[in-house]
Amino acid sequence: MSINTNEKLRLFFALWPGDEVRTALMQLQAPMQGRWIPYGNLHLTLAFLGMQPASVITTAKEILAHLQPRDDTLIIDKVGYFPRNRVAWAGTHQLPQGLAALEQELFAALNARGITYDRHSEFKPHITLARDATLPADVVFEPIAWRADTVALVQSTTGSGGSVYEVLASRSLREPAQGGIAV
Repeated sequence: MSINTNEKLRLFFALWPGDEVRTALMQLQAPMQGRWIPYGNLHLTLAFLGMQPASVITTAKEILAHLQPRDDTLIIDKVGYFPRNRVAWAGTHQLPQGLAALEQELFAALNARGITYDRHSEFKPHITLARDATLPADVVFEPIAWRADTVALVQSTTGSGGSVYEVLASRSLREPAQGGIAV
């Protein structure tokens, strides 16, 4: 991929689920009213960087490579709704310590390198299932166990068909830091 370093790109870091988790999440979407998030776009955002110069990609990949190894399992056991944004989502009843630690490590690395990001007062990890959604009915489902070990640096582009996400780099957190980076 050839990118002009002066070009602005919309970037974010995310936990990137595998096919089994994505399929289970798609089943949660079935009864929902709204614009379903496409299969390939399902993810859990860790840090939204927004519009950044393309030159940030190199530093962002270094941050990804240096994240400490982890082997966390998230239990997706809740469906929720953000009424202001009309977003239906899936998440956890309780924030896992490993996920909170990963978010803090990522934010510290971004701060240390002077990369701006969207920082909300409280981390509310969730996977968006539908936009322009109505309040979902109570959804009873078997909790989804997600071995959340793949972190990705993702570029978002908006086209006539909606957002398209391209993974620019990813890394398994089961591997030691400074290794296992995929580009």
